[in-house]
Amino acid sequence: MQSVYIAMWSGPRNISTALMRSFDSRSDAVVVDEPFYGHYLRESGKAHPMAQEIMSSMDCDQDNICRRLRETLPQGKSLSYQKHMAHHLLPSMDRAWMQGMRHAFLIREPRAMLASLSAKLEVVQLEDTGLPQQVQLFQELRQGADAVPPVVDSSDLLADPGPMLLSLCRGLQIPFSDQMLAWEPGARSTDGVWGCHWYGNTNRSTGFSLAPRQASVSLPTELESLAGECQDLYSQLAEHRLLPN
Repeated sequence: MQSVYIAMWSGPRNISTALMRSFDSRSDAVVVDEPFYGHYLRESGKAHPMAQEIMSSMDCDQDNICRRLRETLPQGKSLSYQKHMAHHLLPSMDRAWMQGMRHAFLIREPRAMLASLSAKLEVVQLEDTGLPQQVQLFQELRQGADAVPPVVDSSDLLADPGPMLLSLCRGLQIPFSDQMLAWEPGARSTDGVWGCHWYGNTNRSTGFSLAPRQASVSLPTELESLAGECQDLYSQLAEHRLLPN
């Protein structure tokens, strides 16, 4: 059975953990949770919640991490689903490990994302959203590729989970499984140590659920300019988003 390695590139506060749960529910899959987080914190010096605990809990050596991301899968497993934050992929990092991977992108409407992110981080800058890194990586992967990497908008996924997951699986050239539509609540052994700070809603969930849509999202004045920058980048990716199948 041929092994498939998937790199899902997201930004923070973007149902990325719920999508990881969805893939983890598949009997043929193993999941990896933000493997570069510790390396990113060590190299960037960013003041994130639990930063020291995160770095102490995981391997922060880039070469070791990249090697493990391509390791042979356990017996009975044919799919490696890797949840990555795009901003963790620092410019100095070697990207040879990405060759042969199947890449996809998860995006979220910027104002909602910023409202959620600013509740977790004291200071939010454009680079913290992952959007500039997503756009750059998307453009790089498109060059010379036969197909556009799949782009999933979180709002579309929440509104129509089954058809959107079917579209994503087709885009990744893997079979769809209805196991992806539901999961048991609670934390997982595969979750990063940071899950206790970030994963509260997902740990209470049993599937994709659509929250009531707000007519508009109110942001602090200092984030309004940032929201405009984010919108421009988001639009470049949203232009290519998948439609329900």
